[in-house]
Amino acid sequence: MATDIFLLNISGQDKPGLTSGLTSVLAEYDAKILDIGQANIHDTLSLGMMFEIKSGKKSAAVLKDLLFKAYELGITAKFTPISLEDYEHWVSLQGKDRYIITILGEKLAAQQISEVTKIISDKGLNIDSIKRLTGRTSLVREQEYPRASIQLSIRGKLNDKSEFTTRFMDISKELDVDIAFQEDTMFRRNRRLVCFDMDSTLIQTEVIDELAERADVGNEVKAITESAMQGEIDFNESFRKRMKLLKGLSESVLQEVAENLPITKGARRLIDTLHYYGYKTAILSGGFTYFGHYLQEKLDIDFVYANQLEIIDGRLTGGYIGDIVDGNKKAEYLKLLANNMGIDIGQTIAVGDGANDLQMLNLAGLGIAFHAKPKVKDNAQNSISSIGLDGVLYLLGYHDRHIDLMK
Repeated sequence: MATDIFLLNISGQDKPGLTSGLTSVLAEYDAKILDIGQANIHDTLSLGMMFEIKSGKKSAAVLKDLLFKAYELGITAKFTPISLEDYEHWVSLQGKDRYIITILGEKLAAQQISEVTKIISDKGLNIDSIKRLTGRTSLVREQEYPRASIQLSIRGKLNDKSEFTTRFMDISKELDVDIAFQEDTMFRRNRRLVCFDMDSTLIQTEVIDELAERADVGNEVKAITESAMQGEIDFNESFRKRMKLLKGLSESVLQEVAENLPITKGARRLIDTLHYYGYKTAILSGGFTYFGHYLQEKLDIDFVYANQLEIIDGRLTGGYIGDIVDGNKKAEYLKLLANNMGIDIGQTIAVGDGANDLQMLNLAGLGIAFHAKPKVKDNAQNSISSIGLDGVLYLLGYHDRHIDLMK
């Protein structure tokens, strides 16, 4: 039986009953819907339907009735005939690799989106859909915490992913925007565990520097900390050097520092949302368990792995108990937690800012360098530098309306 294929494009003011009215006409002629999609921007509808119908009188009649229905509804209808060859070619593309690109910033400008989509075009990839993840922005009221994000779903064969992501990194630096690139796999849709570095990630300070200030060795410790975070000296060596400088500090200082830890913007929103949707969370830190456990209680974190201070007679000895939690240990704990939960490593997320986080960032299914040092950003899978820690939610594909369900 000969059939015709048409693409119906509808545009106009959105109102109830549009899709129902159009599909009821198609139903009268036993049309088969091959594809359908709809977008709505500022109450303006864009609806597309591809349908197959028996050639001949039915084919001509359905077009006429659809035009009449569109006139009744006050919308514009356009028909495009599709050849069987073109349709089959379109079908053959569905097996191509799929990727997700997330663009993040305080505000998004046309230039940023233009540069990203130009790279996609240069690589011969198709954009299947574009979705805004953040809420609508008022042009009158000033936002207390401005943020904007869109997600692009793309499809095609990508031979050199590293060159692709390098170009995104260049745009990110030039135009002050974050661009995350992920393969759209089963694991991406089923993440279960999120692991955070603590210092300069969950909190906006380095705790060891805070302790050093109170021990009057702030400058010495800060210099060692910065050198370690930049990857200039071995983390374990730097840790031992800094610990010795804290010898004799009173245990009472620890509580004072803990009670004044500056929580990173967006951290509570992120963790509350993760728990609402069933994720487990962990702190994997080169800092100290004392502060990790304080944050665990404050933010409802599930697991904490960090260094344990040695305290005798109410004072720090300058030593520690157990193994040093360095980059290797963080990666080991990430694997341990995944194994204990019975999940694939691809279902994990790691977030951190320092050189000692790189191993876990690159081991996790999704690694995110958060407001990180240049060396870390250059070597991590993805980075967030333009907004707060809740930017992680947009990389997971959540829309603000999913997050606001908890309110």
